[in-house]
Amino acid sequence: MSRRTDKSKIAFEQAEKVLVGGVNSPVRAYGAVGGQPPFIARASGARLMDLDGNEYIDYVGTWGPAILGHAHPKVVEAVCDAARKGASFGAPTEAETRLAEVILAALPSCEKVRFTSSGTEATMTAIRLARGATGRDKIVKFIGGYHGHADALLVQAGSGATTLGVPSSPGVPADTTSHTLPAPYNDAEATARLFAEHGEDIAAVLVEPVAGNMGVIPPADGFLRALREQCTRRGALLIFDEVMTGFRVARGGAQGLYGVRPDITTLGKIIGGGLPVGAVAGRAKIMDHLAPIGPVYQAGTLSGNPVAMAAGLATLELLAQPGIYEALETTSANLSKALQTAASEAGLSQKVCFQRVGSMLCCFFTPGPVRNYDDAKTSNLEAFNAWFHAMLDGGVYLAPSQFEAMFVSAAHTADDIETTAGFAKTAFQAAAKILS
Repeated sequence: MSRRTDKSKIAFEQAEKVLVGGVNSPVRAYGAVGGQPPFIARASGARLMDLDGNEYIDYVGTWGPAILGHAHPKVVEAVCDAARKGASFGAPTEAETRLAEVILAALPSCEKVRFTSSGTEATMTAIRLARGATGRDKIVKFIGGYHGHADALLVQAGSGATTLGVPSSPGVPADTTSHTLPAPYNDAEATARLFAEHGEDIAAVLVEPVAGNMGVIPPADGFLRALREQCTRRGALLIFDEVMTGFRVARGGAQGLYGVRPDITTLGKIIGGGLPVGAVAGRAKIMDHLAPIGPVYQAGTLSGNPVAMAAGLATLELLAQPGIYEALETTSANLSKALQTAASEAGLSQKVCFQRVGSMLCCFFTPGPVRNYDDAKTSNLEAFNAWFHAMLDGGVYLAPSQFEAMFVSAAHTADDIETTAGFAKTAFQAAAKILS
């Protein structure tokens, strides 16, 4: 299948003149895979259409939020109705309360919510809240975990479990990250050693309960529970970054799926129905440290934006329908199985690794299993790039990075899975030439 690309190329050249790198988020520039990105004109259900008229089966799902598919009629109706009443007021609305009630009903660990405008802002707030509530400064995060681009969290991967963090971006002062302690994901013993060394100085442990920013890496048996026990024993707070997994891997998020309750939860993506949103949620005793009740300051002009609240509320109401998560599980399992079959037929069954949690999945170009960032880095990026471009040429839209997840939506059909599997056969053959 040959894609027309003329209009997208022209659009990208124009964008490069006025946008940094031609994009507003780095991965969109295709720097990891080479080439130029298609410019999307519209989307519906599980399909995207670019400026040149090429259609794609979409497994990016706007990086997770499109769990119902794109432009679901009831979500669009809710957005239009809210916009007609006014896009923003900078004042309280009932929609904020209703969405908070739905979120709290799904997450038993949480009693109060503070909405923000992005996941980065939510996680930044969660860290400040944890420090303010505990009176401590240090934060444990896991190597390869991404929690937004707040200064304290941009810590270089691979720096040893007991070594203080080193900034991984120019512009981040070393003393900003000096209180960030990195540990390998899925290594509870490494976290225990950090507690042994830094003891009463650790305010919180911050973790993606399912790592989704180094591919898809599920928690090892007992890992999350060990973190819970360590935090409780040492008086630190456990923060689950569920910006990606919240309402995605299950209605109750990863904390519901694995039965481990954090003290603070950060959310985003799905709770805004595709519009910019974030949230911090947790026990009332902790959340009440935030202003205006407590001394920990946080504010935002567009926090609780009424259009975003309407989109999120419509989305979560639709996700409450019986059977929707069971159907997502079936579709996702079928996709994973179909991709594994295609890889096996290309002779790659011992050279690739498939990992999935709910409707998040990833194909690593390494034998696996992948348990942490060091394992993920053994993936053959040249093979991934060949696979990626062959899939894109065939009409399957994937994230342009080995270290991102594929997202399945309720709009994907059995025909979509079958079509994807057909393109995957050719794509894996392209990768096999590199891995042979």
